[in-house]
Amino acid sequence: MAGLILGNLIDIIEGFAPVDLQTAANNGDYVNVKNFKRIAVVFGSGLGTAGQDPTLTIQQATSNAGGGVKALNFTVIYRKQAATDLSGTGVWTRTTQASANTYTNGTSAEEDALWVVEFEAADLDVAGGFDHIRATVADVGGAAQPGFLLYLGVPAYPRNP
Repeated sequence: MAGLILGNLIDIIEGFAPVDLQTAANNGDYVNVKNFKRIAVVFGSGLGTAGQDPTLTIQQATSNAGGGVKALNFTVIYRKQAATDLSGTGVWTRTTQASANTYTNGTSAEEDALWVVEFEAADLDVAGGFDHIRATVADVGGAAQPGFLLYLGVPAYPRNP
């Protein structure tokens, strides 16, 4: 069997493991984007309670310890959402918002959701020394709702997984 082909093209990094989003703030790990051409933040959540919609926040920092942390604004979010599951949702919806470092959708708590926000390393304040990103999802409220966070990075240089 050949090597992991997809692993040569995309690095998959866990931001936070599947959790109950209502137990506390859900902070993803900081990821160094120096060696990536592009990186995508992928957030998924299951069915929850109406009115307790997740809010995705993206920040940039100068180190993996969160040095100098500040907002990393974006305008485009790709999402799939459906009432029960995403098996019948084949097409991504492109959503545009005013430039901000947060995103929420008013019906996401009561739907199965998958959101993607993509960045190039140049989107960070590279001149200011910012080369790490982190995504977080705030505590959604008092009712259970499963969620997870991944980073998908396109390496700048070929490598074996």
